[in-house]
Amino acid sequence: MPLRTLPAVFMRGGTSRAIMFHARDLPDRAAWDPIFLAAMGSPDPNGRQLDGMGGGISSLSKVCILAPSNREDADIDYTFAQVQIREAAVDYRSNCGNMSSAVGPFAVDEAIVRPNGDTAVVRIFNTNTKKLIRSTFPLQDGRAATDGDLAIPGVAGTGAPVRLDFLAPGGATTGRLLPTGAPLDRLDIPGLGTVELSMVDAANACVFVRARDLGLTGRELPEELERDKAVLEKLQLVRRAASVAMGIARDDAEARAIGGVPFVGFVAPPMGAPTLAGEPIAAAQVDLTARFISNGQPHRALPLTASLCTAVAARISGTLANQALRPGAGESIRIGMPSGILTVGADVAQDAAGAWVAHSGAFYRTARRLFDGRLYVPMPARA
Repeated sequence: MPLRTLPAVFMRGGTSRAIMFHARDLPDRAAWDPIFLAAMGSPDPNGRQLDGMGGGISSLSKVCILAPSNREDADIDYTFAQVQIREAAVDYRSNCGNMSSAVGPFAVDEAIVRPNGDTAVVRIFNTNTKKLIRSTFPLQDGRAATDGDLAIPGVAGTGAPVRLDFLAPGGATTGRLLPTGAPLDRLDIPGLGTVELSMVDAANACVFVRARDLGLTGRELPEELERDKAVLEKLQLVRRAASVAMGIARDDAEARAIGGVPFVGFVAPPMGAPTLAGEPIAAAQVDLTARFISNGQPHRALPLTASLCTAVAARISGTLANQALRPGAGESIRIGMPSGILTVGADVAQDAAGAWVAHSGAFYRTARRLFDGRLYVPMPARA
């Protein structure tokens, strides 16, 4: 089988890593999937992706495609691809908040955007969600700075801060902040019975359940959840039922095939909990506790778009996230999760008609270029 070579950049964004491509270096959109699958080493029944750039978990099996934007309100168009690990499938239905933090630095370092001064502001249009993101970060000698004092949970060391402002993030997947029109729903789910849940769509669609309704405390770490196949199956049943209720899938069979959205997570009030590094989180340090499942796997941090959705949901009266929120929580919400504490700002209010509106959400990440060069992918001769 011949090898095809493509120019590429490999970057870390937040707690994820991805291959970054210029759209100009790729063939027509219809030919992307086999390239991305081969690049990542998927499908791999062993779940390790050893014959590619993937790392065997969803946060390390990602691709970003970048191009100058023709929109007046954006500098760069950004398409995100979530490459499945065990299946020959690529999902374009959602965005990755972590990798969004690498897009601005990529655009500057690749001279797509040429800012002046010591700070860059890059306007990003995410084609997956049709939403705008504003990325702000320091420059050093005309390139994105990497040295800085910002530490983020789940990444060793510190780096230069990248501020991401998601503008009008509501309805990114379904077109509605509350896809069913209600902050709290009760669904009859075969195999589970009647379950209370909240379905919210901000940055990406998410469905929330109470930890205690699953027989959990909320402080569980990913390894413990991975061993609890019964709980993972319950969460998948919830995710698929919510997918249909939110209008993402037409039926359960289609919901099974859509791995990216909605994200499914469980929430609990502030509580003391251990982190993956073995360090304790005190209940007084957080405003609520959350865990998420991403593409069937317990997430070791939190997907950033799901974190933003959690913060937005926590500001909407009646949602399960709002019920779990510490009374009197500040403007920014501190979410306790497996890798530590993530702070997310969310500007949410009701309009004159009483409908909830998410004006923006913001958080800080770090990003770094790891290498650039040419990527070798095995391709069938016909490709």
